[in-house]
Amino acid sequence: MIMRPGQQLLLPANPVFIGASLVLALLINMAENIGLWGRAPWVPDLLAVLLVFWSVHQPQRVAIGTAFVFGLCMDVHQTSLLGQHALGYSVLSFLAIAMHRRLLWFTVPSQAMQVLPLFGVAHLIELLLRMAGGGTFPGWSLLVAPLLESALWPLVSIVLLAPQRMAPDPDKTRPL
Repeated sequence: MIMRPGQQLLLPANPVFIGASLVLALLINMAENIGLWGRAPWVPDLLAVLLVFWSVHQPQRVAIGTAFVFGLCMDVHQTSLLGQHALGYSVLSFLAIAMHRRLLWFTVPSQAMQVLPLFGVAHLIELLLRMAGGGTFPGWSLLVAPLLESALWPLVSIVLLAPQRMAPDPDKTRPL
């Protein structure tokens, strides 16, 4: 892949780190739903943000099947319509993989603007499935969640790419 000027060459991502970050995001989502804010519609879905991030940066390791399994876990945890989050996460992962080569050419703030529609589509799918299953409309505060998720994108990029930026054996002759 041709890199843009000034972009740092990254080390390969550790599969254990990828899996641990996704499981941690799942646990944080579960903790948010249990106690902190309840199931407020404006709360950002951290698992969705990490699924998009890893689908963009590691599409061979985190793909649609991974998103589907984590979506089923969220459906079971929230006792929502089975497949609601699974379909939303799967579509989110598909769209992220479809645009991952183009997205990596942008700066991180520009990437946040590019992934905003993806998060909006995922929330729209979940809302439509909830409404089709007989649920009530959660309110217009649902529009805040995709904005918060895209605002989290730069922070997530910094934190999750930090281990890949470290040199395995730093010395003065190797600037990686």
